[in-house]
Amino acid sequence: MHCYHRFDHSKRIKSRTSKNAERFGIRNFALASTEGLMPDYRFSLSSKLPRTGITIFTRMSNLAREKNAINLSQGFPGFDVPDALKNHVADAMRNGLNQYAPMQGVLALREAVVDLRHKLNGVHYDANEEVVITAGATQAIFTAILALIREDDEVVIFTPAYDCYAPAVELAGGKPIYVKLKAPDYHIDWAEVRKVVNRKTRMILINTPHNPTGAILSENDLHELDHLTEGSDTIVLSDEVYEYMVFDGNKHHSPASHVKLADRTLCVGSFGKTFHATGWKTGYIVGPAQLMAEFRKVHQYNVFATNAPMQHGLAAFIREAPEHIKGLSDFYRQKRDRFLAGIEGSRFKFTPTPGTYFQLLNYSAIDKGDDLALAERLTAHPGVASIPVSVFYHQPENNKVLRFCFAKTDEELDEATRRLKTL
Repeated sequence: MHCYHRFDHSKRIKSRTSKNAERFGIRNFALASTEGLMPDYRFSLSSKLPRTGITIFTRMSNLAREKNAINLSQGFPGFDVPDALKNHVADAMRNGLNQYAPMQGVLALREAVVDLRHKLNGVHYDANEEVVITAGATQAIFTAILALIREDDEVVIFTPAYDCYAPAVELAGGKPIYVKLKAPDYHIDWAEVRKVVNRKTRMILINTPHNPTGAILSENDLHELDHLTEGSDTIVLSDEVYEYMVFDGNKHHSPASHVKLADRTLCVGSFGKTFHATGWKTGYIVGPAQLMAEFRKVHQYNVFATNAPMQHGLAAFIREAPEHIKGLSDFYRQKRDRFLAGIEGSRFKFTPTPGTYFQLLNYSAIDKGDDLALAERLTAHPGVASIPVSVFYHQPENNKVLRFCFAKTDEELDEATRRLKTL
């Protein structure tokens, strides 16, 4: 039989404050504290991320729920996971595959990643040494930065940038170095990159296809990146979670497909994005063995392993239904085109996005003000939530563009565009 004793914290505090009162020669503590004679002992905390609050995605999704708006802000599909995939996951659960997966991930899924990456860009990875299944792409990015960035290392980040990059660098003790992409097509000015790269540059973080703009890297970009990093210890971390969502004859160019860059590049992917299952938080990272060895050292103490049934289910579905991935580009191109056809005739201006499932709309003919304020107003009326692109910059820069997610049902897209055309 266990005996539990309630610990009276008030006695501990009273004892401590009484000792402090004696220390200051004060007999009546209650009177002294009211008269301001006692020093005020309070718990203090210095934040490691003092400029960070809730993300813009949480903020706008909360507002969308509050206003009962159509949520085209946060990047999650408005349609369900394929039934066959759900069945494979359920089978894995029923078959008792509910305990820890191997630290690197279920072998069948790692082998599937090897096959997918080879088909995508011709690079072959070793399933045992060069692939790890992660708890989503964000965890892969965070862990890679934590494993490879040391105090005072510099990391080049292109803005507008997805909001998880800089905080991870700062938590690792590194220093984000920001380079702005050039609007309106958001290309990289490599002359500007060369100005900031030096012996302290430990990592260049790229994102292609790019969130929030949809821009994609070209073959020439890879050559520039190769020349810039050649002969250095600079690592390339490539966020490629929208790798299968490129349109209009464009091609996904991964730095890992470039012979010289492959030895210094880590690539991150997302099963959540690819299989309409963002809530499963399952992704992967691939890279050369020497970098992945360092990644695994941190990964094993971070999450150790990710959910086993989802991994088994994904492996079975990828093997059984390769047409899902093959059809993603056309599937999302049709969604984009439907959204843009609905916007046609409105006062928004746009260039069709070449990648991702996000479309930027320029509102300069509608409003001259701040994009965050406008995004909040549009969520209330006419009732469509979006993301202001200025929040993705280190120093807010208002190009008068909002980001809309078109990974929604046709009905949602039609109603959203009907409302937006009233502006």
